[in-house]
Amino acid sequence: MIGYATLGTNDIVAARAFYDALLALFGAKRIMEFGDELGGFTMWGTAWDKPGLALTLPYDRNPAVAGNGNMVAFTVDARAKVDEVYAKALELGGTDEGAPGVRGEEGPQAFYGAYFRDPERNKFCVFCIGPA
Repeated sequence: MIGYATLGTNDIVAARAFYDALLALFGAKRIMEFGDELGGFTMWGTAWDKPGLALTLPYDRNPAVAGNGNMVAFTVDARAKVDEVYAKALELGGTDEGAPGVRGEEGPQAFYGAYFRDPERNKFCVFCIGPA
């Protein structure tokens, strides 16, 4: 249902470096990019028919700010991948918003997730569903 999510950035060059490294863990790469004169829009994805993530300088040229209560969640296929993405985000300058672990009860439909913010304070979750 979701085609892509777009987040604002105040430093498109730094954002591109952060997300090139982080989203490579998902097999994603830049699939669309416009120069800074058009807002510095960049989209990453694994394919055009799959959801993607875009970063852009705000169209109105006001500072980009992280929305309180807004979050983008990435799904992966294994708990080890949750741990890897979370660690990479922190290595790249992100901050902790909740270490990897089971939320709720362990079992066949267990939610295993981790939460972090990018360097501009946008919040993310990376998660998988299922047992260890």
